[in-house]
Amino acid sequence: MTSARLPNPRDPSSVVRRLTSDRVVIATHNPGKLTEMRELLAPYGIAAISAGELALAEPEETGMTFAENARIKATAAATAARLPALADDSGLVVEALDGAPGIHSARWAGADRNFDRAMEAIEQQLQARGATTPERRRAHFVSALCLAWPHRHTEEFEARVAGTLVWPPRGDRGFGYDPMFLPDGQQRTFGEMSSEEKHGLPPRGKGLSHRARAFLKLAEACLEHR
Repeated sequence: MTSARLPNPRDPSSVVRRLTSDRVVIATHNPGKLTEMRELLAPYGIAAISAGELALAEPEETGMTFAENARIKATAAATAARLPALADDSGLVVEALDGAPGIHSARWAGADRNFDRAMEAIEQQLQARGATTPERRRAHFVSALCLAWPHRHTEEFEARVAGTLVWPPRGDRGFGYDPMFLPDGQQRTFGEMSSEEKHGLPPRGKGLSHRARAFLKLAEACLEHR
């Protein structure tokens, strides 16, 4: 499992900028992702409002990587709201499916965000390729975070967590592909874990999820406890 700050493509020579605002826009219309981001920001005294709550339009995600799509969402929200904005672009990368669904993870769930259907589609493709043993069902979650300011300065971070896909899905917690993802070293899927177990930050939690790991890097660089 790795996490790292990404180079700032807009201003490579700039020093890391710290967030001084106590209010930030979460560039998402996904309620599950919004809940996780609010919980991660809470210890830093930062109030979060979502792009959905502000009725901001969802920009077209034309990037070829998670980082590019996070940047598109964060800069669009920051510009529209005239506030700092935080965006996450994340997804499931399945080795036996040549990296799919990857950056298209949300699209596999369709306009109605039916992740039960998306998980079934992944399982069907794994079965079609004979990926029935744990070693053939390796996958990892990726989270790319982008913190953007209205004048388009950005700070970017990325992390991943590796695991194995199980079938049938287990648990009704979390969201997305969580019920079929068993992280390495754990006995329960993300769908069986409480929010604190999945993405709780130290010292109470282990910062287990991809999003928590990316956020820890962002917090170290850009945030201060208040």
